[in-house]
Amino acid sequence: MTTKHGLITDSFKVVKKAKRRVKREKRPPSPAPHRVTETETVREEELHKLRQFDLDWTFGPCTGISRLQRWERAKLHGLSPLEEIRDLLLQTHTDPEYNLSLWREYPL
Repeated sequence: MTTKHGLITDSFKVVKKAKRRVKREKRPPSPAPHRVTETETVREEELHKLRQFDLDWTFGPCTGISRLQRWERAKLHGLSPLEEIRDLLLQTHTDPEYNLSLWREYPL
């Protein structure tokens, strides 16, 4: 006795699915990438220099005083802080991001 083994598809009805033609919704164009302007680049460079000044423990602690006060204290003690930092602080003395140290957001 021989049995004929066919394909599995021989025992099931073949059903063809209709092709769907779904229109995709048009997406709004993605926003243009933010272009960095020259003033933003200069600002970032200046703030980077000030953060480096904050992290330099040669000039003493920086919590509880402004960057300019810290610079003046370092100069008074003969620690030779960069004049560039002082000039930058005097030009931007009204901006708290420039005036206050990196640690301003942390409680004393």
